[in-house]
Order: sequence, then structure tokens, then C-alpha cells
Amino acid sequence: RYPQQTYKRNLETQQKPVKKRTVDWCPGSMSKLDYCFSNDYMVLRPDRASPFDLLHLLFSPKVGRNKAVDCFTSTEIRSFPRRLALFLNLLLQILLLSLAGPVAAIGAAVELALNFVDNVLHGKMEYPDRSSASYRSLTGLIDRRVDLDRSIAPADSRHHAALCVMASKVAYENEAFIRDVVTRRWQMEFVKFYNCWNEFESAYTAQAFVFCDKAGPDAELVVVAFRGTPAFDAARWRADLDPSWYKVPRLGRAHAAYTHALGAQRNMGWPKWVEHIKGKPQKVYAYYTIRDAVKGLLEASPKARLLVTGHGSGGALAVLFATVMAYHREKAVMDRLAGVYTFGQPQVGDAMLAMFAERNLDRPKKRHFRFTYAGDPLPRLPGVGSPAHFLHFGLCLHFDVSYNLKVIIELLL
Repeated sequence: RYPQQTYKRNLETQQKPVKKRTVDWCPGSMSKLDYCFSNDYMVLRPDRASPFDLLHLLFSPKVGRNKAVDCFTSTEIRSFPRRLALFLNLLLQILLLSLAGPVAAIGAAVELALNFVDNVLHGKMEYPDRSSASYRSLTGLIDRRVDLDRSIAPADSRHHAALCVMASKVAYENEAFIRDVVTRRWQMEFVKFYNCWNEFESAYTAQAFVFCDKAGPDAELVVVAFRGTPAFDAARWRADLDPSWYKVPRLGRAHAAYTHALGAQRNMGWPKWVEHIKGKPQKVYAYYTIRDAVKGLLEASPKARLLVTGHGSGGALAVLFATVMAYHREKAVMDRLAGVYTFGQPQVGDAMLAMFAERNLDRPKKRHFRFTYAGDPLPRLPGVGSPAHFLHFGLCLHFDVSYNLKVIIELLL
């Protein structure tokens, strides 16, 4: 049917090896295959954004062909203001990545010096030990309060919020400091501190601790407190500013950086069960490890209720933690969820995720309480893209500079 020469040429074309395109990614060698669990996604890549890619983003709507953006090849953004916002966001992320090392070094030196001065002022001429119970972060040095308000009894409706706000603050400190505060100052039962692995970035990017109000089966509260972004961690500030997202089936669009930090899996997203990293027992995933610990504590304490809390990015992890448990239909845990209390929480998802969270966290009664203060910029993050991508949801308790309370209810239309 075909001429002989044409037939031979077709065979040569078929036998010619196909050149595979590889995608380089410094933290964890991430590639587009890692997003195959999502039916839609957009992930900014400041690590490989060249000047040409940045200019291309400004002048071409075909962002799917841009190396600085991981998304489907056919993706286009025709709105110039949106592309400009992504361009500026990428520039800021590149700057923060380049400054991460120097900022961390300066921060470590500043905290060490301030702790030494603090020791001297308290009559202790000793070199600060970063792992000791007396060593404080910059947050702890600025605001030294760690004691609970004893005027608020456990039966008081304000007790959960008061306990959570102090737990969110103490979460910024090291394990020894947290253990000392929980056991000695609060007279409660410290369970464990978790330093959790991020599979996408090959780094420990989520920290949390778990404690109970009483020891053993008499416990009435189990509390999970996630750490927010430390003052001198530029890499984590970059993650807070990053507007990247995934669309998870049945859940909606979720903030990519918080999804990674909480323990999402490459190629799989949010399977209900995962194995711990073989040969590396110290590397654990935040969601799976803490969820299993909480289930064990609730089973051992029939009267116990669960509180989840965090400040800043810790608040984002807290609300996503509860939302993913609902996504996995962990009914036994969700039925005993007393509340999710977040302070200065950034936006974590779109309207679909918001409706899913409200349906599972705020019914039959309100259990998600979002506290904000005056002009705090954290709740406005990531602040890029259309409102369809990121928005707040649930009951917001907003305090102005005079600490006057205003209750705001976010309506999802």
C-alpha cells in the first residue's frame, strides 16, 4: 500500500528513541508526576524561574508553557492583573529563597545573644543551651506569658479558647520548654512533640505537640497545637506567600504548601493510610502520625474531647488537619471534636473546600473559631489570584486595636 522508501522512513521514526523531558526541582526533586492525584493544579516554581520565564509570564497568557509555573500545558491566564500578581509573587519568593540562609544565621545569633542577656539579668552566668527548658524563641522573649488564666474555670465557655491561645503561643518553643510549661506550669499531661517530614521539600516543615488536661483514662481534653512560622525562617515565609494550589477530588482547591507540610503524598495526595518512611523511623508525616496518636488517646479516655489549634500557618495546618479527617470519614474522631481554634490563620482553600469544611466542622454546631486582630497581615495571605481560589470561611472573631470584639460570619454564595 505504501511506497518502499516511505515505509522504511516510518520504521526509522518509530525506532528512534524518544527524548524524555525531565523536570528538575531542588527540594526533593519534585516533578509534574507528583501532582497526578489532582485533576487541576497550579504550582509556582521560584527555584527554576529564569528572567525569560518571568518576562514570558508578563506578556503571554500561556502560563502552561512557562517553566516557572507547573500546571496543565493548555492552561491560560488572560487577565494581565492576575499575571502581574503572579510575577510579583514569584519575585518575592525568589528573594526570600535567596535570603533564607543568611536570615536563619542572623536569627540564630540574635536569639542566642538575647537568651544570654536574659540569663545574665536573671543572675545566671551560663551559655544558653538551645535544647534546654530555659531557652526561648524570639516570640517567647518578646511575650514571656505562659501561664493559663486561672480565673477561667474548665466549665467556662471561654476555657477552650484561653487554653488554645496559650498552646499556640508555646508551640513556637523547643520540646523541653513545651514539656516544662505543660507539666509544671499548667499541671497537665504532656504526650509528645512531633517534628514532621515534608515529602515534597525533603525537609522538616511542620511541628506540633499533643497534651491532655489529665493523665490516663480520666482525661477530658486532648489538645493538638501546631507551630506557626518562626520569625527568622524565610523559607517558611515564602511558603505562606505562595499562592500555589491543588484541586483534590471531593474536597476542592487546597493551599499547596500547607498540603505538603501536613503530609500529602507524592502521586497519591491524601490516601487514608500510609507507611512510615522505611529505614527512617524519625521521619513521620504530620497528619497521619498525629491522627493515629489522637485516635489512641481518645480510645483510652472515653470522656475526652479533641481540640486542634495553631497560630498563623499553624492555624492553617490545624483547620486542614480537621478537614482531612472529615475527608477520610474519621467519624469516631470527628464526633468528639470540641473545636478548632485558629489565630491569625491564612486562607487555605477555595469555596468548595470552605463548604466541605463548614459542612463537617460547623454542623450540628459551630466548632471552627477563627480569631483575627486589627491589621494583622497573616489572615490576608496568600493574597494572590481570584477570590475563587482562596477565601476564608466560618465564624470570625475580630478584635480591633482597642480589643473591641466584632463577630463576622463568612457567607459562601
